[in-house]
Amino acid sequence: MAYVAWGVFPLYWKAFETLPANEILAHRVVWSFVFVLVLWIWQRRIGDFFRLFRTSRTAALLGVSSLLISANWLIFIWAVIHGHVKETSLGYYITPLFNVVLGVLFLGEKPNRGQWAAVAMAGIAVLLAAVDYGRVPWISLSLAVTFGFYGLAKKRAGYDATAGLLGETAFVLPVAAAYLVYLTGQRLDSAWDLPAGHFVLLLLSGAVTALPLLWFAKAASRLPLSTLGFVQYIGPTIQFALSAFVFHEAFSPLLILVFMLIWVAIAVYMSSSYRPAAKPARAG
Repeated sequence: MAYVAWGVFPLYWKAFETLPANEILAHRVVWSFVFVLVLWIWQRRIGDFFRLFRTSRTAALLGVSSLLISANWLIFIWAVIHGHVKETSLGYYITPLFNVVLGVLFLGEKPNRGQWAAVAMAGIAVLLAAVDYGRVPWISLSLAVTFGFYGLAKKRAGYDATAGLLGETAFVLPVAAAYLVYLTGQRLDSAWDLPAGHFVLLLLSGAVTALPLLWFAKAASRLPLSTLGFVQYIGPTIQFALSAFVFHEAFSPLLILVFMLIWVAIAVYMSSSYRPAAKPARAG
């Protein structure tokens, strides 16, 4: 449910394509904070929120992760409303492979040959995409980099997904709220011009953001890591299908080759990742 929801996100954000991306982001931050805060008060977990700030290290990591996820949200929303869904799909295909590099640089992990081969193929795919676009595929790379470092910060901090969302939105809430007040005061806000149904949808952006995280947290505690590793590609695959068959974005032959290379890289990455865990099981 979590990955399907993330996959169909472009359909949701596309409903607000008449709004600037930064105004949509501000609403998303505010209503995400409100939704999770109400949920935590109802669950009597509000004390967990204040415990996030017990140490300066956790608070600092929370601040970093809030900036990273805000940047990721802004890039994704801008890309969707400007017709670059295929680039968001490519970005989230690249993310797990970029995580391999982060694991080497910051966690001392040692990928095997197959995983390095997958990373190399992803690098070639990015270069081919740059040739096809005539520019660096900054949307795809920015999404992969921001989400990759966001995951690294959360791994270092160790708090759960919903606690993180409340803390992260709390960090940027003053900026988002002040920005919306400024737009209203200057009569530059566009949200009030939305049809009533779309305006209600915008108010629900907090629930739309938080619920997949809740579902993912439940799944992560119950499913094997190998299963999570497999289903994480449901999201970008749905985005790829939407870009091709719903939004009718153009795909050149070279760009199709790019996605084929990425899919091969993912197959190599997954098979090489699971093989070491399979050997002890057979021996047992």
